[in-house]
Amino acid sequence: MKPLTFVIALAPARRAWLSFTLGAAVIFSSAGAAETPKPLRIALYDDAGSTGKGVPKVKEHFGKVPSMKLTVVKGEDIRAGVLKDYDVVIFTGGSGSGQAKGIGEEGRKEVKEFVERGGGYLGICAGAYLACEGFSWGVKVLDAKTASSKWMRGRGDVQMELTDEGKRIFGDRHAGQFTVLYANGPVLKPSTNASIPDFRPLALFRTEKAENNTPKGLMVNSPAAAAGEFGKGRVLVFSPHPEQTDGLEDLVIRAVEWIGRRRN
Repeated sequence: MKPLTFVIALAPARRAWLSFTLGAAVIFSSAGAAETPKPLRIALYDDAGSTGKGVPKVKEHFGKVPSMKLTVVKGEDIRAGVLKDYDVVIFTGGSGSGQAKGIGEEGRKEVKEFVERGGGYLGICAGAYLACEGFSWGVKVLDAKTASSKWMRGRGDVQMELTDEGKRIFGDRHAGQFTVLYANGPVLKPSTNASIPDFRPLALFRTEKAENNTPKGLMVNSPAAAAGEFGKGRVLVFSPHPEQTDGLEDLVIRAVEWIGRRRN
């Protein structure tokens, strides 16, 4: 942008100073405008397999964030290729296999290719199951599987704690152990797909739910949140429900910020 030209009757020294100041102001103003990031475009899946309070809570939280624009999408939208217009896709709680059925084989392919091209994937509970490589119906963007086929561990509050990498992504406001709602989320462990980079734990469970004859001790110190890369994109999953836990909404917002800004 060219500096504005003014004719002002001032002494030469003062005229030079004023000319420089105005020109610099224009340049700095233009540079500042150019550096303003575009709002993150978020696609929230709300269709077959997504049940409970996850979708309403995510809509509520992100509706308060001006730097993010959230849109609800259906399975048919994903199959039609709508994700190309977004930076992040979110799958919330419900049933991972139900969500897989809701988007269909073509939709799973679309999600996988979206992340591979540089998109961000956030999975919460059922959405975390859906991300895993270890299920035939998964979208296979996270090299993980479940530690047990018995998944009905129960619902209730448990304790979790951020890892050092988790603190770098989420901030250190949540120091030490803190309470989060859990509802049958996956107990994750590494899978063996060499084509997908290993995931890193961002938070660990410190207590557990182990109802319905599920293995006791299995959940303690397993990943409550994990992150990985797939192609050019980032994947982040929560086994529990920070979006439904008062005071933990910032974890979900920071997660989307981290996975989404890589594409911009």
